[in-house]
Parts: sequence; structure tokens; C-alpha cells
Amino acid sequence: MVSAVFHSPSEVDDALPATSPSPAQTAPAPPLKAAPVPAAAAPKPSVDWLGWALRTVSPLAGIALLIGIWALLTQNSSTFPTPLATWQAAVVLFADPFYSNGPNDQGIGWNILFSLERVAVGFGLAAVVGIPLGFLIGRSQIASSMLNPIISLLRPVSPLAWLPIGLLVFKSADPAAIWTIFICSIWPMIINTAVGVQRVPEDYLNVAKVLNLSEWKITTKILLPSVLPYMLTGVRLSVGTAWLLIVAAEMLTGGVGIGFWVWDEWNNLNVQHILIAIFVIGIVGLLLEQALVAIAKRFSFE
Repeated sequence: MVSAVFHSPSEVDDALPATSPSPAQTAPAPPLKAAPVPAAAAPKPSVDWLGWALRTVSPLAGIALLIGIWALLTQNSSTFPTPLATWQAAVVLFADPFYSNGPNDQGIGWNILFSLERVAVGFGLAAVVGIPLGFLIGRSQIASSMLNPIISLLRPVSPLAWLPIGLLVFKSADPAAIWTIFICSIWPMIINTAVGVQRVPEDYLNVAKVLNLSEWKITTKILLPSVLPYMLTGVRLSVGTAWLLIVAAEMLTGGVGIGFWVWDEWNNLNVQHILIAIFVIGIVGLLLEQALVAIAKRFSFE
């Protein structure tokens, strides 16, 4: 006899072995990655036409306006030369700027070089004396209190007032002109260098004291880099003063130089050459100024 055994559904479920879900069933689906979007090319900088116009067109327009006013005012003049007549005289003059027909008849090129030589000597002596003196005044309260009244007294004196003193002492025109350049171009270098030294942060000097640095180390490693922008500003002002002064000094002393050349042309009533000399003096002064501005920017730490 065969007996049949019946189980309830709950009993059947308990009897079946428990099956664990497969990793494939339980693992979350990997997130879908978005396709990479190619980076857009950086836009090319557009040309700054306004800045270019301000740097180039505006100066040319100013020069053209000056020449136009000059031409308008001299179109019916019989004494003052027109721009065209002055240009024609300049072409002839610069065709041979370095001729030499004796000590009192030399080309404009030689006159410019002789003037630049005097400026270089007088300005160089002023830098050798003025810059160290500015460091001394900036570092020493005693030196500052002693020398500031003297500087305040002598700085406003007219440059040409020093020329007779130079003629009296040196008995010659060239040293007198160099002396005048020296005494008048030294003040901006002294004042600007002293101000730069006084504005060096006190923390720098305190660190130097902690490290027990010598005065030479303080001057070369701390003061000089900090003072350099101020010092170069004084140098720039001094060069402008020296070049401005040499023309007036040479007019009074004579010899060879752009100032004497201007005075000689006035004695010859050659107004065209005087106007040419004015433009030459301005261009040389502008070149000296721009050269020193470029040097100041090169050594600026800002």
C-alpha cells in the first residue's frame, strides 16, 4: 500500500533551500557617462582700435594741428618763416650736419654732441655726489637736520645765477657750464633719494637689526632695491633740468654747443635755423626722458 503524504505550502517553502541573489542581480547599474563635449576654442582678443588710435593717431593729429596753426599765422608774414620754408632749410642743414670750418663754424651735429658731453659730465658728477648724500640724509637724523636748511636755501636759486660763480672760480667757459649743470641738477637726486630711504618699511630695518647686518649690507640688500624707483625719478628730473640749462649757459659762455649755435644764428638773423634748433632740442630732451622712463620701468618692483 502506498501512503501519500501531503504538506502544506508553508511547509514546502520552509523545506526549500534559501537561494541568495546573484551579484548581477544586486549590483546597481553603472551610471551612464555623458559624452565629452569638446572645449570651445578661446576667443581671439580683438584689436583695441581705440587704444591704438589714442597712442598713434592722436599725437600725429596734435602735431598736424600745431603745424596748421603755424602755417595759418605765417602765411602773410615776411619775417617769420613758414613750415615749408623751415622744412626746406632743415633738409639743407642736415645734409651735412658734421662739417667743420673752424672752431666757430661747425655743423649742428657737432654742436649737439658737445652739449651732450657737457650735460653728461655735469650730470654724472651730480649723481656721484647727490645719490650718496640722499642716502645719508635719509638714514641719519643729524645729517637731515644739518643739510635740509642748506638745500631749502640753495635749491630755489636761479640756475644762471650760479654761472658767474663758475666763471670766477674756473676762469673758463666749459668748466663754468659744467659747474652750473652740476649745482642745479643735484637737488632732485638728493631729495628723491632721501625720501625713498625714509619710506623704507620699518619692518625691513628691524629684521636687519635682528640679523645684525652691517650698514653696507643694509644699504645694498635692503635700501637700494626699495629706493631705486625714487632714485630713478630724481635722475629723470635732473636730466631734464641739465638739458634745459645747457642751452642758456652756452648762450652766455659761447664756444661750441647747441645754445651757442642758436645765439649765433640769431646774430645772423637766421630764424629758420633757430626754429630747427628748437625742434632738435625738444627731440633730444624727449629721447633722454623716454630712455630714463624705460629704465625706471625696467627696475620697478611694483
